[in-house]
Amino acid sequence: MEKSLDRKIQSIHADPSGSKEFIIADAKDADMAFGIGAPGLSPERHDQELKYKTLAEYRQQIREVIQQEVVDIVLMSASTSEKLTIDERLFDNSPITPAARANDTTDVHIPRGGKIHIPAAKPFRSASLDHIQCGHLDCQPEERAYGADLGLYSVTFNNNLEDDLETLERYKDFREEAERKKFRHFLEIFDPNTSNAVAADTAPGFINDLIARTLAGVASAGRPTFLKMVYHGPRAMEELVAYDPHLIVGILGGSAGTTLDAFQLIYDARKYGARVALFGRKINQAEHQLAFIHFLRYLVEDKIQPVEAVNAYHGVLQELGIKPTRSLDVDLTYQTAVMSYGGEDGKTFSFPSQKAKGKPASKPSSKISPTKTATNGNGAPDFASMNSEQRLAYHQDRLNRMFGQ
Repeated sequence: MEKSLDRKIQSIHADPSGSKEFIIADAKDADMAFGIGAPGLSPERHDQELKYKTLAEYRQQIREVIQQEVVDIVLMSASTSEKLTIDERLFDNSPITPAARANDTTDVHIPRGGKIHIPAAKPFRSASLDHIQCGHLDCQPEERAYGADLGLYSVTFNNNLEDDLETLERYKDFREEAERKKFRHFLEIFDPNTSNAVAADTAPGFINDLIARTLAGVASAGRPTFLKMVYHGPRAMEELVAYDPHLIVGILGGSAGTTLDAFQLIYDARKYGARVALFGRKINQAEHQLAFIHFLRYLVEDKIQPVEAVNAYHGVLQELGIKPTRSLDVDLTYQTAVMSYGGEDGKTFSFPSQKAKGKPASKPSSKISPTKTATNGNGAPDFASMNSEQRLAYHQDRLNRMFGQ
């Protein structure tokens, strides 16, 4: 089956300024960072009780996302990818592309009580490309298509000669191995994980310059399929996109935050030139992951605005009988989330574009019904002619019906 990622990448390169395609990835690779806590808190826990979902429950959530067929990529650890991609063959007849985390720098090693992620990041790789591609070492050429052929490679620059040179050398080694084994990658660029690496006001330019410099010496066969990085605001995003329209820029989600944090982030990033969003904890900690993902897709397709989407999402939760983690008023606040993997204040730099202005006049109601939905000549919904209330009602009603209510 044709993969939506391949089709969208081709469209973007064919018309960088005109293509409307947007790629969404569900990053379910947190077991390579947080260990037992990676699947998130269990809904069966009692108040004040710290109980996590199991790895089996985490993987079942991934199966449901694959079955939904809304995201374009599911990013997993090598062990989960082996289970779902090679053993269960879940991606064979799916438009979704499987991907695996191909390295795990020390700034994503975050066990309870751990300190490894605090000093300047060091390059490290747990996974082998052969294991990702075929499940064992020394794959035969025909075996390399059994597993995933796409991986995330992460780098963290801290403005230190010895550390950054080692990071560049290890990335060069990876690129050469990946090219020989016909393995694609996308490049994740974390902000510095040390507080004194670079001044906050120069951090966006520092990252943009390092991206351009790092890739200048890389021929097309070894270049990343796209980037994954912190969203530093409109100016930095537009600068990077304008520099090379064929450098497909994606944003990472960072910590979970409020629902408006997530919806505003993907909306703003797309507005200023991003073509990819990779959300991990923002999806994984949502009360209803599949509904949350649907709203991400609606936002990048200009079918709904961020504040409207938060209201509609709460309406879906209400209809499904799911208690939201936060009240609607709190979920409509826009909080500046720190974008490091560990979430320590002062360790990274993040410059959101602006706070969402205004709040809706009323709270969502499960009784809203889009009885007068505007349609175009083909009978499809005409979102451009709908007002805010009609769009909210349409999407809330559609998702309520989709999830069996």
